[in-house]
Amino acid sequence: MQNQSNAPLVGVIMGSASDMPVMEACTAQLDEFGVPYELIIASAHRNPAKVHEWASTAADRGMRVIIAAAGKAAHLGGVVAAYTPLPIIGVPIKTSDLGGMDSLLSMVQMPSGVPVACVAINGAKNAAIYATQILGAGDPHFMDVIAAFKAAMAEV
Repeated sequence: MQNQSNAPLVGVIMGSASDMPVMEACTAQLDEFGVPYELIIASAHRNPAKVHEWASTAADRGMRVIIAAAGKAAHLGGVVAAYTPLPIIGVPIKTSDLGGMDSLLSMVQMPSGVPVACVAINGAKNAAIYATQILGAGDPHFMDVIAAFKAAMAEV
């Protein structure tokens, strides 16, 4: 079921504009794979209504996966997961306070029933790869994209 309209299939949400330098690795990888995405900046703590509106309508707008990046008390992925049936991939952002361990632990300690997959601290590129793998499970085009990516990696 290939996306013919170029409507976003992946939502990328980050808690702060300061997360953008890390998340450029994610958007660059999605661009390289040809995955259409939508990017938004909204904090679970400062903009909860905006997060609720965006997340609760993501599936209806055609998205299939969401990548949520946040630092410190990184509840963004869990809050988004509460409002959508879509799979969520968390990207914990390295912080000056605790080096990103605060972000990582906030993401991986979601309560039962609210899963958030989590990549490494600042693992934005892996989040894009994983999102594309999820898409590939139901879309032969993206399965081929990932297979070619892995084959090229093996040749290096």
